[in-house]
Amino acid sequence: MTLKTQARALALLAAAVALGGAGALAQTPTAAPAPSSRANWPADVDRQSGFRLPLPRREDLDEAGRKSYDRGTTPGATIAGLQGPSGIQLYSLATAPHLAAINVYLRQQAGISPRIREIVIMTTAREFDSHFEWNAHEPEGLKVGVPPAVVDVIKNRKPLDGLDPTDALVIQFGRELWRDHKVSSATFAKAKETFGPNKLVDIVLLFGNYAATASMLTAFDMQLHEGETPLLTGR
Repeated sequence: MTLKTQARALALLAAAVALGGAGALAQTPTAAPAPSSRANWPADVDRQSGFRLPLPRREDLDEAGRKSYDRGTTPGATIAGLQGPSGIQLYSLATAPHLAAINVYLRQQAGISPRIREIVIMTTAREFDSHFEWNAHEPEGLKVGVPPAVVDVIKNRKPLDGLDPTDALVIQFGRELWRDHKVSSATFAKAKETFGPNKLVDIVLLFGNYAATASMLTAFDMQLHEGETPLLTGR
């Protein structure tokens, strides 16, 4: 490189810094996420069920299966209906009622507050990059009182500074659990002191319950409902 070329390069660099560094360079705007559409679903996803298996027909199921099917179509019984975990679980009818029972217990009967419950679920959904699970639970979390700032921290993997200490503790616990595969002694001690050993066990079971759901949704490539826009972007 000649002295003249070097001088020109330095001048361009100085100009870029003066105008805001990288912000002065032309950037392509990030396109907004497109709504889910059957036309764009992967080829191996069934167009009725929204996942990689066809939805079983109710008339082909036994009595227990029909109960599970009807639960999935009852408004309010599940968040997502049969295009969700309940639909996949129709292929495992022996486990479906037990999985539903443990989920109902952990969500509604274990004494975990709705706010903490949804922070647990959203933290798990984010760490597993589960778009379907996140789309189901971001609105639910906001509805039960999770502050938008907390949702933003979980969604965008931001630092926990300034959050309510209990909210921050739950997010930290989940991040260590799913990222590090180890919960530090300090975090565990603080969680035990905050929740007590019995409730802490139920909280960890809730983490695990939604990790299992996220894994199932990923394996069967569950798609968002038709017309639904992804709320979770990036990794």
